[in-house]
Amino acid sequence: MGTGDKVVAMRAEGTFTVKSFVPASVEPPFEVTTAAPAGVATMEKSFEGEIEGRSATLFTASYDQARGIGTYVAMESFEGGVAGREGTFAFAHSATTTGSDASNQFFVIVPGSGTGDLAGITGSGGIAIDEDGTHRIWFEYGFGD
Repeated sequence: MGTGDKVVAMRAEGTFTVKSFVPASVEPPFEVTTAAPAGVATMEKSFEGEIEGRSATLFTASYDQARGIGTYVAMESFEGGVAGREGTFAFAHSATTTGSDASNQFFVIVPGSGTGDLAGITGSGGIAIDEDGTHRIWFEYGFGD
């Protein structure tokens, strides 16, 4: 490893529930009609487990309800605790679904966004939804210099 390489040595897991999902009115510069309409919403999530706290989420998606096909991109501002360390940080994630699967998944903790005991946090993670509807989240993280 060269200098500047970060070792991601920790993993924290939790579950979350969506407390609110509110479509937002955003006016694009001009209208383009596609088979998967684009939209924006805000969300509030509540987390339990090794990841405990809440997040404010900006959620964008292009999704065809009838076919269950689409892609989302989300930016979350989290406040709470990760494995007992308290603070805030931002993370972003995206995925595509064809109705029965998830692909092209992306998840990153925003570098330089951590505060408090979470200052310097870096890494990635993921989200999965169990068959019973339980929403799971995990962070694979470390702390930079």
